[in-house]
Amino acid sequence: MFALTVFRMELPAYCLLLLSCLQSLSAHADFFTSTGQMTDLLYTEKDLVTSLKDYIRAEESKLEQIKRWAEKLDSLTVTATQDPEGFLGHPVNAFKLVKRLNTEWGDLESLVLRDTTGGFISNLTIQRQHFPTDEDQTGAAKALIRLQDTYRLDANTISTGDLPGKILTTSRMTAEDCFELGKIAYSDADYYHTELWMAQALKQLDEGEDSTLDKVTVIDYLSYAIYQQGEMERAMDYTKRLIELDPEHPRGKSNLKYFEFQLEKQKKAAEEEAPKQKEREKRETTDKKKKKKKKAKKAFSLIPEREKYEMLCRGEGIKLTPRRQSRLFCRYYDNNRNPKLLLAPMKQQDEWDRPYIVRYLDVITDAEIEKIKELAKPRLRRATISNPITGVLETASYRISKSAWLTGYDDPMIETINQRIEDLTGLEMDTAEELQVANYGVGGQYEPHFDFGRKDEPDAFKELGTGNRIATWLFYMSDVSAGGATVFPDVGAAVWPQKGTAVFWYNLFASGEGDYSTRHAACPVLVGNKWVSNKWIHERGQEWRRPCGLSEAE
Repeated sequence: MFALTVFRMELPAYCLLLLSCLQSLSAHADFFTSTGQMTDLLYTEKDLVTSLKDYIRAEESKLEQIKRWAEKLDSLTVTATQDPEGFLGHPVNAFKLVKRLNTEWGDLESLVLRDTTGGFISNLTIQRQHFPTDEDQTGAAKALIRLQDTYRLDANTISTGDLPGKILTTSRMTAEDCFELGKIAYSDADYYHTELWMAQALKQLDEGEDSTLDKVTVIDYLSYAIYQQGEMERAMDYTKRLIELDPEHPRGKSNLKYFEFQLEKQKKAAEEEAPKQKEREKRETTDKKKKKKKKAKKAFSLIPEREKYEMLCRGEGIKLTPRRQSRLFCRYYDNNRNPKLLLAPMKQQDEWDRPYIVRYLDVITDAEIEKIKELAKPRLRRATISNPITGVLETASYRISKSAWLTGYDDPMIETINQRIEDLTGLEMDTAEELQVANYGVGGQYEPHFDFGRKDEPDAFKELGTGNRIATWLFYMSDVSAGGATVFPDVGAAVWPQKGTAVFWYNLFASGEGDYSTRHAACPVLVGNKWVSNKWIHERGQEWRRPCGLSEAE
């Protein structure tokens, strides 16, 4: 009889290596706000899969031993029970039977009861404390809904992963994924998106998708979301379907009676209102109708800011007139014969005329970009905004990114970059803020805002003692497959990310007055990973470099 081997599973060596990686994760939360940091989660999951495979191999090895034991004993007992007395008449057979029952079956019991989950569970326990939280899951779900609205995508397009831009791997959403999105919208009383995603989940189930999700549960949410939007007939139709699937549903029949009652009330109200409506229509003159038609065609300037912002993000902004376009040029720029730019002038192109926005091409190298990202990544923290009332820094749903601040003390290359900005702008960098590096997360955005402090924020930068933010310099450190533009809703300008370039504009007129046309936003990243870094340049030190103008708008 073969001997049962003692089986032992140790904590894999890679778990120890993983601990050092997890130390960098432990200081960070809000994974959904930075795509760059989310890459660490991929490696975490890869290590977990490796650990899980080790556990599976251990279990398979154990089962293989048990299987061999069972097969050998099966053939032995079949032979022995054909002539039990004859079999046991052989003294060796008798001895081995006693030994098996007294010792070897005990060993087999120990093997069956042996826990091989130790390494995997230890690894999982170590890593679970660094997993994304419910807040991350909710944040990522809301990001999908935000992308859906901004870029006018239907639920099926997102579910199938058929998004614009360069996509290496397309992922499809399951019915459970769609249901989860619908539930998160439902918890916010967002019944419009609840309907869209519950309908998508139901569509996939109706198409035969293999799922543990119950259609009745989906239809229950769907009918209620439709009812909350005032569509009684559709809510009633779905409730009837729910009752067909589950005649004993606790709410189905009572909901159906309620919807029928409400629908009857609506019909009566509509009948009473019909004559009054006809009378109102008669009173409307042809001139008023014409006015309404004209009013429907809103000028871009009259469109609400949110709509303008989303239009620009989709590339639907206003176009410059041919005359204004003809005044935009590209050139080799040496900033009034700056000695550092004489032999290697910078490529500069005009992006917009009012406010004047310029782009510098090939202004930062790939090596510099990678170094900045390397320095910034361990320091990335959820980006904050200054509360206009309390002045306290706080996170906000309209700014989804993580940022870090770098100085020349971190690496001499940062000082080199600061000097390059000074050479190109002619502005003093000693009073500028540190270089801020930002990485946007899932659907990462920063809704319309001003970089400068307004008159109703007199203490905006008081603690810095360097005056207001006179200008903004923005490096694009990555290309973005889709979305991620910098837009100026008031004027209809959109500037698209282009790796290795930077854009520059003045936030203040030469008089020191704020230029309100510089109100801008970072559009949600639809596909890709957006890295930027910016330099906010302040007033102090610019007195001789940018003399004060004689009029407010100069």
